[in-house]
Amino acid sequence: MEFEWSEAKRPAVLNARGLDFIRGQLLFDGRPLHTTPSPRDGEPRWVSVGILNKRLIALVWTKRDHMIRIITMRRARRVEERRYRALYG
Repeated sequence: MEFEWSEAKRPAVLNARGLDFIRGQLLFDGRPLHTTPSPRDGEPRWVSVGILNKRLIALVWTKRDHMIRIITMRRARRVEERRYRALYG
């Protein structure tokens, strides 16, 4: 899989949340993920929740021309965490 993201947004998310889009790619390495649709602006988007560096992280992404475009990363919300834990413990 190939990934892309906004280089302008990457440092903003890194500084504000301590999360790097480069590391976010690791969520797609086969580890357990809970993915749900998150449609917005007429573009199909998804939120994938998984563990990264012992933290439950939500990664918002879309697919564009055979690439996964990372839109943002954040700490998983409580409801997302409950859904993930219900599936994977």
